[in-house]
Amino acid sequence: MKYFPLFLLAGILLQGCIVSKKKYDDILAQKVTNEGQIADLNKELDRINAELSAANASVSELKGDTLDLGDELRTNKRKLASLNNEFDQLNAYYKNLLNSSGKMNRDLVEQKEQLLAIQDNLQKTRRLNDSLSESLSEREKKVKELESVLESKDKAVQDLKNTINNALLSFKESDLTVNVKNGKVYVSLTEQLLFGSGSVDVDKKGVSALQQLAKAIKDQKDLQILVEGHTDNVPVSRKSSYMQDNWDLSVMRATAIVRILTGAGLSPTQVTASGRGEYLPLSSNDSAQTRQRNRRTEIIIAPNLDEVFKILESK
Repeated sequence: MKYFPLFLLAGILLQGCIVSKKKYDDILAQKVTNEGQIADLNKELDRINAELSAANASVSELKGDTLDLGDELRTNKRKLASLNNEFDQLNAYYKNLLNSSGKMNRDLVEQKEQLLAIQDNLQKTRRLNDSLSESLSEREKKVKELESVLESKDKAVQDLKNTINNALLSFKESDLTVNVKNGKVYVSLTEQLLFGSGSVDVDKKGVSALQQLAKAIKDQKDLQILVEGHTDNVPVSRKSSYMQDNWDLSVMRATAIVRILTGAGLSPTQVTASGRGEYLPLSSNDSAQTRQRNRRTEIIIAPNLDEVFKILESK
């Protein structure tokens, strides 16, 4: 190396200088180009920085707006929560009102129906009361009319009893009695006054009593007269084809008395013959005295009650 030829070294250096100049120019041209690009880039960078500054300003402004919006959003959220809570309360209250209103409406309808029913019942009751009042008035009128008629009938019965008593004054109380019972005059005649034992023929004394009785009442055509024959429980001793027992005896005696009464002036349409036999005694048939009391004829005289029945049947 120490003895390397100088010309070779000079050639090499010269060649190196030539190469370096070209490269330098290239590098210089590249530098200019790069500087132009850098200048452009700087301009672009300035523009970008300006835009970035503007963007940062916008971001800062947006951040401020965002903070404000965040505060407003939070405030609105609180308001919304409050409104939602209030809405829930109002909705619940509204539902309660609806339920209460529905119940009130149902109660109102029910009360209205009850009121209508009460009004209907009231009208029916009023009509019924009016009808009852009218009916009561008619009934009171009918009762007064009936009382008047019955009072008149009672007086007539009492007058009839007095008339019969006066007509039969000549007869002993032991032979006949005259009483009023159930609005009728009962003339009870003993067997000893009318008949012999077991006989159906009336004695003269009995005929006289019956004729006087008929004479006293024959002009009173509104009387109904029932002649009842009664016996004791002793069986009939003399049976015949016409008289088998006490039924027959009582009927035949009643019939005999009816003939005398009608013969003395009473209308046959007023008089009825009836035999009761031994089955309606006044006392037990355990002695001669009680059996004699049971052997009797009762003439039951009643005023005509058609007027009374008409009043009762009238509407």
